[in-house]
Amino acid sequence: MKQMTEAQLSVLEQDLNAIRDEVIADLGERDANYIRRVVRLHRALEVGGRVMMPFGFIPPVFVAATVALGISKIIENMEIGHNVMHGQYDWMNDPSLHSQSYEWDTACDSDSWRLTHNYEHHTYTNIIGKDRDYGYALLRLSDDEKWRPAHSLQFVNYVLLSVFFQWGVALHEMEFERVRRGEVTLREKLPFLKGFLRKGGRQAFKDYAFFPLLTFPVAPIVLAGNLGANLIRNLWSSTVIFCGHFTQDAETFSEEECVGESKGHWYLRQLTGSSNFSGNKFVHLLSGHLSYQMEHHVFPDLPAHRYPEISEKVQAVCKKHGIHYNTGSFAKQYGTVLKRIVSYSLPDRVRQRIAPQMA
Repeated sequence: MKQMTEAQLSVLEQDLNAIRDEVIADLGERDANYIRRVVRLHRALEVGGRVMMPFGFIPPVFVAATVALGISKIIENMEIGHNVMHGQYDWMNDPSLHSQSYEWDTACDSDSWRLTHNYEHHTYTNIIGKDRDYGYALLRLSDDEKWRPAHSLQFVNYVLLSVFFQWGVALHEMEFERVRRGEVTLREKLPFLKGFLRKGGRQAFKDYAFFPLLTFPVAPIVLAGNLGANLIRNLWSSTVIFCGHFTQDAETFSEEECVGESKGHWYLRQLTGSSNFSGNKFVHLLSGHLSYQMEHHVFPDLPAHRYPEISEKVQAVCKKHGIHYNTGSFAKQYGTVLKRIVSYSLPDRVRQRIAPQMA
């Protein structure tokens, strides 16, 4: 991480706080209308997909229904659920869009998400040993973890995690690695497991039993479509999240260098531990504007649709302080993610020989 004096960090804090204050002072009808339009779009796509699905014996209709439902789930999870639960729209005092009452369309219980993501991840972003989102306890992505033979198969683990992403996220609070080491007992995790079974069971029932049985004569088609929609959502959301955290230039940090950190130091860590990718408005919408992950990590409770306009100001701050603004095309950033996953699956001596930039 770039070395800055406390005085420099204080100026960085002031510069970023000024951006935040400017947006907060301008919040209002524009933002409320935006999120309500997105909610209407999500609902229209979901209704359209579910209405078309029973006619999926016609191949083009099946594809259209599955894609519509998949995009609906992406928008609900990424642009609505994730952002609403960060408190981005709490100021509206709308119970349906409040961070503490919103329950999203995925297997992960919202209370569990608020703990593992809003608190743990955003507080300890990329601090090895504190941020369990870094590698999701499945992937070795830096030298901070010693190589083991099991890491040779981590690309397979990555593919499986992406395919079943909603379930991986839902089980994240289970902390399997700590249970395996005996640091946490299964009994201590019983309250979490009950919540997981309740929410995950409800999601599975809705997509894989209720809607197929509702259209019983064509139940297999509806079941296949719902599976396809969830797969589309899982693959896209996992890819967006990995591109925001695990690119080649996204840094990691030790617990020691973050002890007693100031707000300015926290800002610096968020900027250097995150990465953006470019795209059009539709890509930004489908990513929940996490294509601007740097802005999101610095301002997690500002409406995400504001990130594109904030971005220019954040870039100017980064240039002023000599901080690398980590961005690039989607293909470029995702390519470095895949390279990182593959490189760190190799023994250190092999990686240092064939991928020295990852050494």
